[in-house]
Amino acid sequence: MAEPREYVTKPVAIVVGGGSGIGAACVRELASDHSVAVLSPSGRGRELAESLGGVGIDGVNTDVDDLSALVDLALSRFGRIDTVVNSSGHAARGPVLSITDDEWLNGVDLYLLNVVRMARLVTPHLLAGGGGTIVNISTAGALEPSSSFPVSVTMRAALASFTKLYATEYGPHGIRMNNVLPGFTKEDISAVPEAWTAGIPLRRAQTTAELARVVRFLATAESSYITGQNLRVDGGETRAL
Repeated sequence: MAEPREYVTKPVAIVVGGGSGIGAACVRELASDHSVAVLSPSGRGRELAESLGGVGIDGVNTDVDDLSALVDLALSRFGRIDTVVNSSGHAARGPVLSITDDEWLNGVDLYLLNVVRMARLVTPHLLAGGGGTIVNISTAGALEPSSSFPVSVTMRAALASFTKLYATEYGPHGIRMNNVLPGFTKEDISAVPEAWTAGIPLRRAQTTAELARVVRFLATAESSYITGQNLRVDGGETRAL
């Protein structure tokens, strides 16, 4: 038997990849004043959402059917969508020419097409609702590439371009899209050796909860005049202006 629709007055947030790490922190942060619908492959995102009064499904961000099911679930349960947070797992690593074609293509699915596909699915509903926001979890390496994460930094540079294009096209309709570019981020930073953060001006990692507050800022009207941007949240580690 289907769950009855809840005619919510508070905004509704979809979080893709919300089972652990940054994604789970975003679910917790947004659930304070949003109804949440969450997708993750492990089932932890669904469990977290349900514990916070939301809903969730098990699935992956590279499968358009899973993304579509999440959108349908949010609409059927809450009747609206106001914001989307796109988070992703990890792609292949290694010397740049050792990465196979299949690994590069998986990176396209994981870091770029996941956002494109979700945008196709939710934009009609955001338009119908008079606007909304999409926040993508990227990486500080998108603008200052690191050889440690070749697939991630390459595809997120492409995501930066897509975000600017989307923001330009849908800004007149009240829809904003931005990317958050985290640096060294851990759920618990107490065990991070000092040597690992010596190159960061703030001399520490950031917690996932800290980053989630930035995501919430971009997801809400607090950032109403910000769109198409790549917001670095890296303790000053990247040096590019």
